[in-house]
Amino acid sequence: MTKTLKETREEQEKAILLSCELPSRDEQDTWNLLYELKDLVASAGGAVLDYVIQKREAIDPRFYLGKGKMEEVRNLLKQLGANMVVCDDELTPSQVRTLENFLQIKVLDRSQIILDLFARRAQSKEGKIQVELAQLEYLLPRLAGGRKWLSRLGGGIGTRGPGETKLELDRRLMRQRIHKLKEELKEVKKEREILRRSRRRKNFFIVSLLGYTNAGKSTLFSALTGQETVISPRLFSTLDPKVRLLKGSSNILISDTVGFIRKIPHHLFASFRATLEEAQEADLLLLVVDGSDTKAQEHIQLAREIMENLELSDKPTLTVINKLDLITSGPWLDLLLRTNQPALAVSALKGDGLGDLIQKFKEMGFRNKDVLPNFK
Repeated sequence: MTKTLKETREEQEKAILLSCELPSRDEQDTWNLLYELKDLVASAGGAVLDYVIQKREAIDPRFYLGKGKMEEVRNLLKQLGANMVVCDDELTPSQVRTLENFLQIKVLDRSQIILDLFARRAQSKEGKIQVELAQLEYLLPRLAGGRKWLSRLGGGIGTRGPGETKLELDRRLMRQRIHKLKEELKEVKKEREILRRSRRRKNFFIVSLLGYTNAGKSTLFSALTGQETVISPRLFSTLDPKVRLLKGSSNILISDTVGFIRKIPHHLFASFRATLEEAQEADLLLLVVDGSDTKAQEHIQLAREIMENLELSDKPTLTVINKLDLITSGPWLDLLLRTNQPALAVSALKGDGLGDLIQKFKEMGFRNKDVLPNFK
């Protein structure tokens, strides 16, 4: 029997988000991170009912927030009918066990939400290997004395990926599995490198799309290549890199990559980095930003910081202010363009400005005789 929309909503996991506001960040920064976490939870299929923030000098080693604040959270859970708590910072195994025993509810952190999304989105062999590897490396230190905790998780958000049988593996078998996955990943990377060498021999000009998640990269990729791709408001809708020829071209390749987020946990950065390897081979980077978002400049700064960590800062980069059709303030658009030169504005959805974008390809290094397509 087909489930009704009402039944689907009733099954949706309902979360309360917790954040510890440390002296290193201000209130607005804390809220920005919580809003991002809310989007992550929504992308994983959950709903956020409320937020709890506590200002502290340091994270409580047992309860994340203070025990008194956690008593308030326990009462709030009962009032709202939530069945999950998600902390914006990474929790230690002992913190998770303490909180789950105290709250009698599933407790996740930002890492687990991101891993859950990675497990949902990975389609390629390489992507699936990377996701399982990241999950097992996350779970390995949490096995000691934690099997009751793992079994209590049940189904839903935070439990996708390795599967119940693999979660029950002992540490020795898990290490063996991690070693095997790393060897498999090496082989897949060798195959990908063969493809890259072939492209270099054929003198392809490679353009890679980067940017904060939800900037419209997949829409722009589809507009430039004529290829259907997943276009979704949910975070990490594109996890596996896609590479296609520019529409009407025989030697310009466009690659679409995973979107950036503000606070990717350190131990997940290696998996995140692996999805961006195509960008390291690019001749030109397009830093795509949603120009209609009031946080557009923050997203550009975030993207540039991540690009620096990925050693991409020296590559030719063009800032593409997307969603031109939704920008209502001329001075705001002028400010974004002036502050982030070289830059131009487009509407990937409507097609406006794509001709100028192709012309920029030529100006910023494309010297081939390939006939460029005409865009309106």
